[in-house]
Amino acid sequence: MWSASDAWLVVIDPQRIFADPDSPWGSPMFPSIVAPVRRLAEHFGGRVIVTRWVAPRPAVGSWSAYLSAWPFADVPGNDPLFDVVDELADLDARVLSAPTFGKWGPELSAITGPAPRLVVTGVSTDCCVISTALAAADAGATLTVVTDACAGSTPENHRRALDVMALYPPQITLATSADVRP
Repeated sequence: MWSASDAWLVVIDPQRIFADPDSPWGSPMFPSIVAPVRRLAEHFGGRVIVTRWVAPRPAVGSWSAYLSAWPFADVPGNDPLFDVVDELADLDARVLSAPTFGKWGPELSAITGPAPRLVVTGVSTDCCVISTALAAADAGATLTVVTDACAGSTPENHRRALDVMALYPPQITLATSADVRP
């Protein structure tokens, strides 16, 4: 066990585009992560960051082909599709929007410091969560990925992504929300 007092909670992309069951990107696991994320956020007192994926403007390189494949997501960053879900919109958190799957970069590092302890939650485990975790660990951050506070595109893909991240200790460890203590 370790303390949340020296860590940052990063809630990756808890947005309508990933939560809505009618969205092509909706995670069937999303409803189950809301309560654990809320409980965790209570312990981090002002050390919570919520990220949002927004479509890149302009879409260059592979992003152009990606948005052509998923035209429903090729909307401006202020489109309601990209809103944080109502159940988590009231968290005491800084909000960071980025047009990349992985959220680790200069903007997040400027908030947390260059080699922070991060507790990572969010959606989807097999895309934005893993992309953030691997880049942050590679940059020197120490991460705990909270398995029951992450939602994958499918339960199988969620498990696969967790299995990959489990290969990176001590930089990345896996824990349940019950293991994270204030």
